[in-house]
Amino acid sequence: MISLLTAGCNGQKEMAELEEGNAIYYWRTDFRLDSTERAFLHQYHINKVYCRYFDVVMGESDEPKPNATITFSDTLPDSIEIIPTVYITEDCMHQKHKGFAEKLVKRILQMNETNDIRNVREIQIDCDYTSKSRKTYYAFLEEVSASWNLGNPRKDLGNPRISTTIRLHQLAMEAPPVDYGALMIYNTGDPNKWEERNPILDYRDVYPYLNRLDQYPLPLAAAYPVFHWIRDIHGVRVEHTVEAEEILKVKKAMEKERKNLSRSIITYHLDKENINRYKPETYEEIYHH
Repeated sequence: MISLLTAGCNGQKEMAELEEGNAIYYWRTDFRLDSTERAFLHQYHINKVYCRYFDVVMGESDEPKPNATITFSDTLPDSIEIIPTVYITEDCMHQKHKGFAEKLVKRILQMNETNDIRNVREIQIDCDYTSKSRKTYYAFLEEVSASWNLGNPRKDLGNPRISTTIRLHQLAMEAPPVDYGALMIYNTGDPNKWEERNPILDYRDVYPYLNRLDQYPLPLAAAYPVFHWIRDIHGVRVEHTVEAEEILKVKKAMEKERKNLSRSIITYHLDKENINRYKPETYEEIYHH
């Protein structure tokens, strides 16, 4: 559970009320866990899974539409909280779309009911908003929050919550109107400059943002990359994997600037190959509080 202090406190004091916990993203289109993935959830005491329910993209009629909706072939252990997560492309926020927030919340609730997913008290919205789309996106988040509070049938679980992802460049902006942010500490570099730096994560790309962490006025969880990136660039197969040492170097630097950033840790994302990519000691360090 996340309990927040009253508005007006600085980011550090607010974050002190964010309970310790380990989490992971699930970003595949079929929810299905094998024995390795289930063992991972147990071994690292994962208590939350941020599960991508669907994407939202701009349709041909210039209206947002759902895309790549997940199917559920499996379930999570009852001890793990599922957090429906929706990725929205930034162009959906170039203008206001009437009824968009209500439709999104209704779709999440319908998916929960159809798949017998219970005890959901939080949803997360993922959008790489910019200075151009920020105001529209923040107004949208307020509408989502209102719809979620109105439509959530399990108020006995506590106040319904809304979170959003925060990219490093968004730390320079006014904080969004949500309960907390998931700071995405990955995809930090320019993919076009892959020969110079790892676009998934490089300390040199993170460094310029470190001094913004301490005063950012929103509770933050920290999300780190454990995934593998394969791209075809001009007919050449290019692979990107972040070395464990680089992840831990960045984590140490982030937590030095904002100590409480270690309280709530997320990795991206749950997959057998990602689990086997790093040694157990690395995951122990990533999830270390």
